[in-house]
Amino acid sequence: MIEVSELTKRYGSRTVVDHLSFTVRPGQVTGFLGPNGAGKSTTLRMILGLDAPTTGAATVSGVPFHSHPRGLRHVGALLDAGQVHGGRSAAAHLSALARSNGIPRRRVGDVLHEVGLAEVANRRISGFSLGMKQRLGIATALLGDPPVLMFDEPVNGMDPEGVLWVRRLFRRLAAEGRTVFLSSHLMSELENTADELVVIGRGRLIAAESVRDFAARGAPGGVVVGTPRAAELAAVLTAAGASVTPEGAAGAGRLAVTGLPAHRVGALAFEHGIQLNELNTRAASLEAAFMELTADSAEHQAGQPR
Repeated sequence: MIEVSELTKRYGSRTVVDHLSFTVRPGQVTGFLGPNGAGKSTTLRMILGLDAPTTGAATVSGVPFHSHPRGLRHVGALLDAGQVHGGRSAAAHLSALARSNGIPRRRVGDVLHEVGLAEVANRRISGFSLGMKQRLGIATALLGDPPVLMFDEPVNGMDPEGVLWVRRLFRRLAAEGRTVFLSSHLMSELENTADELVVIGRGRLIAAESVRDFAARGAPGGVVVGTPRAAELAAVLTAAGASVTPEGAAGAGRLAVTGLPAHRVGALAFEHGIQLNELNTRAASLEAAFMELTADSAEHQAGQPR
């Protein structure tokens, strides 16, 4: 378990993390979201003891990370896949870490096989692609078979097969009862992987709840309906209390409807003899909720074209 309590980090007059508190529990994947500059990386570094907090505390399994002897047995982390010695081989890199953390040598071969790098174990890391370096970083995190795992943007540079593999790996690790904390800017990955979310903006907590509950906090998903008599159907639905706006290109005959469920939209169309070509329920979107709830926390916002 990871517990963050009133964690604050200041650099001079600038507050990067501001009285942040949350808990990451075992047995599930917890996603970590926030706009650029929200303080995610700084928070991860403070949890791992790489940066000292100005005030507050972060603990792993009840104690600060630096209190754990042979840390890789307790926490595995991937923060920056590029921070490895390019002149070493993957096997040599992992072997050095295994020795310094009292980890059996056989684990090197085990994790290289698990991440798909067994055939390039003796190749210099400088020749690895970004996706291969990400796999090596994941192997490093897994090396000590730890109960707590932290990953910062782990699928950067990975092909679709690699992304699917990572998704399945994280779900399996959580199913084994481990604590899995995953920072990513890819909403689709968190929707498909995470159970819970911690969302921050400008260093402050915005939400700590399930993915489903967070997505539901945004604008309602509503219904999309297509018909050759769009104007007529829009009038019928509006009279029934719905909010109706055109969807897609002008003249496409598609409407976005909120305020009425799909079955009621279909029933009203049938009652008025209006043919439907499409009737779909649009689920609440994690991305839409994130954009709406963090709009005031974005560090940089693009202006409208002039």
